[in-house]
Amino acid sequence: MSLYDIPLKTLSGDPISLADFRDRAVLVVNVASKCGLTPQYAGLERLQKEYGEKGFTVLGVPCNQFAGQEPGSADEIQTFCSATYGVTFPLLEKTDVNGADRHPLYQELTRVTDAEGEAGDIQWNFEKFLIGRDGEVTRFRPRTEPDAPEVLAAIEAQLAG
Repeated sequence: MSLYDIPLKTLSGDPISLADFRDRAVLVVNVASKCGLTPQYAGLERLQKEYGEKGFTVLGVPCNQFAGQEPGSADEIQTFCSATYGVTFPLLEKTDVNGADRHPLYQELTRVTDAEGEAGDIQWNFEKFLIGRDGEVTRFRPRTEPDAPEVLAAIEAQLAG
């Protein structure tokens, strides 16, 4: 199954898919509101503002699988993200990224290797996958900041192509 064919839902429950972003580079990030890495929301929003008009989108995927760090309802998540970090990028419904109920999107994404050649389960909140306009996927682990040189270089390479 192509990543673009996987049905998704927005945080408000509306149907969406990556096909809606086929002409864009998309950074898919599993996010959480009560994590030590939560300040990465600010960097993700900066990426959205800087590159959004150039063909780039951040897509946040709330997940409560890591120490219960995303316990909120859809409304609570949306309010937190917009009020605390001014998030304007799309958020999907709360999703399992690991385990028996792993969403089909993450069944595909977790097959992608990171810079060390490791694939498999999501390690923690804020793991990032850059899906290029060409459909190729680049994986960045949770502690890689949104504005890390390797992330910026990968985004810029997609937008230049």
